[in-house]
Amino acid sequence: MGSLLVTGGAGFIGSNFIHYWIKKYPNQKIIVLDSLTYASNINSIKDLINQSKINFIKGNITDEKLILNIFGNYQITYLLNFAAETHVDRSIDSPDSFINSNILGTYNLLKCFKKYWEENDKPPNWRFLQVSTDEVFGSLNADDNRFTELSSYKPRSPYSASKASADHLVQAWNDTYDLPTLITNCSNNYGPFQYPEKLIPLTITNLLMSKEIPVYGDGLNIRDWLFVEDHCRAIDRVISNANPGQKFCIGANNEVKNVDLINKICTLVDKYALTYNYKINHSKSSDLIKFVSDRPGHDKRYAIDSSKLINELNWETKTSFEEGLEKTILWYLKNKNWWEPLTINN
Repeated sequence: MGSLLVTGGAGFIGSNFIHYWIKKYPNQKIIVLDSLTYASNINSIKDLINQSKINFIKGNITDEKLILNIFGNYQITYLLNFAAETHVDRSIDSPDSFINSNILGTYNLLKCFKKYWEENDKPPNWRFLQVSTDEVFGSLNADDNRFTELSSYKPRSPYSASKASADHLVQAWNDTYDLPTLITNCSNNYGPFQYPEKLIPLTITNLLMSKEIPVYGDGLNIRDWLFVEDHCRAIDRVISNANPGQKFCIGANNEVKNVDLINKICTLVDKYALTYNYKINHSKSSDLIKFVSDRPGHDKRYAIDSSKLINELNWETKTSFEEGLEKTILWYLKNKNWWEPLTINN
């Protein structure tokens, strides 16, 4: 496959993908680019850097000169774009960084990839994979069919609008220039190395610090949860087997109401804190649940239909929701040194 450039490789999904990929393809040359903003954590991939299993470069995907130098110096043939600002609340308060990174950054990557691809006589086996989200499709009602590759784009937040814009650019570069691009739209991910502002790690870390758990509105919003390692395997299938110009939806058929999810985490944290003698300063975790005002434009339900990925690329989930949730909670229990410094300003 030549050399792999992973942008946003110190972030949550990107770092998990790198660990997965190196384990499966130990001889693959991997270049990791990350600007190390607040949600990135060099400690997620530090061991791989120290062992010289990856080449890490600190930099921004909007830097055209840097990207072109990376292509030339490392002979990149596959680009996987995980780099993005992703937190909806932050996009509502400060959309500028989302426009810059998610739209202009993706445009710069496309421009640089196209230039290098054309200079090398347009190799048909090169790939540009855009890692996107189901939030570009908007919100579902309780009885609506799940999102598919044919669903219309109806973004409802600055974050999802910026990701939708990036998807459209990627598809346009395929349609206009025949650039060998792919797009994946995944449901909500969870697992190790996730910055503690997202629902599952926020709930876990707040409980471990005996802090209140905020629940927006009535807590009945529904999300479809995907264990991050299953997502990594799906990306592997897409980048290795799919023809250019295609889009794939990735979900695990785990629709859960937010309040039910939080109560489940409370039960598991109480169980494992006792098992591993982790000291928490409260008697019952569910007592820390606090309902707060709903956020603007809060999408009611997300749900993904992964039939195309399952039928065409023979992908399947390997981790049940219960198993994945337990693995995630145990990881945060055992890796306090990773997440505790991140909660200071959280």
